[in-house]
Parts: sequence; C-alpha cells; structure tokens
Amino acid sequence: MMDLLWSAPAGSVLPAVVAGVFGLLIGSFLNVVIHRIPKMMQRESDNYVASESGQPLPHEDRYNLIVPRSACPQCGHRISALQNIPVLSYVAIGGKCVACKTPISIRYPIIELLSGLLSAFLVWHFGSGWLGLSTLLFSYLLIALTFIDADTQLLPDDLTLSLLWLGLLINLNATFVPLPEAVIGAAAGYLSLWSIYWLFKLLTGKEGMGYGDFKLLAALGAWLGWKMLPVIILLSSLVGAVVGIALIVLAKRGRDIPIPFGPYLAAAGLIALVYGKSLAETYLGFY
Repeated sequence: MMDLLWSAPAGSVLPAVVAGVFGLLIGSFLNVVIHRIPKMMQRESDNYVASESGQPLPHEDRYNLIVPRSACPQCGHRISALQNIPVLSYVAIGGKCVACKTPISIRYPIIELLSGLLSAFLVWHFGSGWLGLSTLLFSYLLIALTFIDADTQLLPDDLTLSLLWLGLLINLNATFVPLPEAVIGAAAGYLSLWSIYWLFKLLTGKEGMGYGDFKLLAALGAWLGWKMLPVIILLSSLVGAVVGIALIVLAKRGRDIPIPFGPYLAAAGLIALVYGKSLAETYLGFY
C-alpha cells in the first residue's frame, strides 16, 4: 500500500485522492502563512526602527507561524481543533465565529479547496514519486506568495528565496531540468525583469514593478529552466492583461491603482509546470 502511495505512476486515482486530502490540510496552514508573514515582517520592522531610535520595542510578545493560537480578530475567541477542519468547519459553523458571530472571510475555505484540488491534480498528472511531491511544494509556495502579494503588494524574501534555493537543490539530479539550465534560468529570470524595471524607470521616472517580482521569476527559472522563461513571461503578461482590463471595466478600478504582478507570475509558473513544454515546442520551437 505504501509503495502504491509513494511511487504511483501518473494517472493513479488513490494517490491523487490522498494528495487532495493532504492539500486541504496544507491549505489550512497556508491561510496562517498568508495572514501572519506580513504581520511578522511589520513587527520586525517596527522593532528595528524603535531599536535604532533608542525607543522601547513595541512588540515583545512571541508572534510566529506557530504561536499564538489562531483566534477571532474581533472577539479573541480561540479556534479549537474541531473548528479548524478544512472547509467542513467553515460550513458547519455557517461561516461565522461561534462566539461573536462575526462573518469569516470566504477566502479561507477557497484557499483550502484550491490547495486540495491542485494537490490532487498534480499528483494525478505527475505521479506520486519525487517529481510529484516536488510539484506540491512548488505549488504551495506559489499559493502563499500569490495571496500575500494580492493583499500587501509584497513578495517576502523568506518565501521567494526559499523557492529559488529549493528549485536549484531539487534540480541537482535534474528532476525538472539539468542543473546548468536551472542556474541559468535563475540568473536570466532575475536579470530580465531587472532590465525591464530600469528601462521603464529611465523612460518614465516610475517604478513598474518591485524587486520581489525579479526574485520570483528567478525562482521559477531555477525550477523550470531558462527555456521556460519566455513562456512564463508571455503567459503572465497575457493573464495580467486580461485580469487588469476586467478589473478596470467590470470593477471600475482606477488605472492609476497599482496591480501586483506576482499573482500573474505564479499562475504562469503553474501553467508552465504542467503545459510549458508543449507550449514551448508548439510556439517557440524549444525542446
């Protein structure tokens, strides 16, 4: 049974179902990561400024991904283990805090479902071996980065650099691409957006994107290799254009309001992971 779960070929249903359940659980943790990492960054910044100014530290309590326990931001009610079961708990409590009845964002179960469905699909598509498990790690980090960037327009180094180094380590045995292609992909990914950033700034005097975008594309290059970078850039631009126009036309979003680019890079990275080689062969003549 364990051999079936851990070394099943692509198209196996049982490992995909197990991966889906595992993905739901990871999705619950990703909600914590998405919520807390920006707060941890802000607290660290506040303490640094206070320390340099000779002021008392404003945050001396422990605050990380483990402690304190999750609680309702409105009334402070501690969330029990039974109230933390992915998706099911949200439905059971009617999407509201059991203590104060404050509505809980629908985004929490959406992220859990996204993580679960994506996990099931990736293991079904790639199998449950080292390759399939690597794709799960890749997707979980991209989910976290997507929602953090959407919320804060920040791509934390703790996640982007971890994704980059993990990509290089995983490709030591050419899991996705040979290591030289991964190294070139990381360097080319960073330098390509870095060059566009400075060209745009010199021409307009404005900053078109942040340094986190450079690091994210470098990380995608480290995982998928330099040949996949044109596919990722084209896909992210296409997705960004469609979503951006939709936001302006349908949601009446002002054109002067910045739109984070990280979610589009992440979406393009996931598409390239699954369909990138066929797209590169068909339209770019690679591979």
